[in-house]
Amino acid sequence: MPSPSLPGATSGDAALDRRLDWARSYAEAGEAEAAAGMLADLVIEAPHFVAAWFLLGETLEAAGDPEGAAGAFREALARAPQDVMGAGLRLARLGAAPAEGAMSAAYVRTLFDQYAGRFDTALRTRLAYRGPELLAGAVEAACAAAGQPLAFARVLDLGCGTGLAAPRVAPWAGRLEGVDLSPAMLAQAGRLGLYAELREAEMVADLEAAEAGAYDLIVAADAVCYVAELGPLLAAARRALAPDGLLAMTLETHAGDGVVLRETLRYAHGRAHLEAEAQAAGLRITSLEEASTRTEKGAPVPGLVAVLGG
Repeated sequence: MPSPSLPGATSGDAALDRRLDWARSYAEAGEAEAAAGMLADLVIEAPHFVAAWFLLGETLEAAGDPEGAAGAFREALARAPQDVMGAGLRLARLGAAPAEGAMSAAYVRTLFDQYAGRFDTALRTRLAYRGPELLAGAVEAACAAAGQPLAFARVLDLGCGTGLAAPRVAPWAGRLEGVDLSPAMLAQAGRLGLYAELREAEMVADLEAAEAGAYDLIVAADAVCYVAELGPLLAAARRALAPDGLLAMTLETHAGDGVVLRETLRYAHGRAHLEAEAQAAGLRITSLEEASTRTEKGAPVPGLVAVLGG
């Protein structure tokens, strides 16, 4: 359900906002049909009210009406194309839109701005997150196998978040840079004092803006699960890597091919899909191992740890 603090969460009319709150209370109590009825009346009266359309989509989906839910999410998306609430993702999960391109930058930025204060504790304690450790181990193994020193002049932490990977990577780096969409996450990362530079940008755009061959190591710890199309990311990383540079990343995966949008609203990439996209980008696979970076609902989330060479 949309947070009351999100843009578009208010109608500008206190009485209409109260009706949305009542509908939300019904929905949270499991009375989806009652909530959907209230919301259907509300969007007729206030067709500009994006949060009401979004909540109507959620309640119709919960009530077993995926077609009606898709219609409501389309209305929300049409009225707020930046899609802070993630209506595009909900359409993709319903099978009413392609998974590629469904996750907007505004949604990711808002999600992590809201999550920043509790991010580290939630991942480490509740989800037993171990992405940085797996990533560091893979890079160490790749360097040992190649007989290369574990030292990199310039390192980029893609989707750096609060900087959970920085303590593992910084000792290897002459210069460590980080990029993330969320200003609140970057503020947390800055407090570590480990980054020479932090930038607010989308990952592919930041890589494309870098000079060719700029980085000796690029890491992405649990950032690729927010990227549907691997091709542009890998191609941009290949260009930004030095000739002997490494790209190390963790991914969520699934048993099939291609990319799927999981119920968590994160993307999972098939192993063969990653291999094909890496080859197309001109990256060689140094190592590719199955490993889970987190636990959800008591079970490890299937994942991959990849180290690719330029």
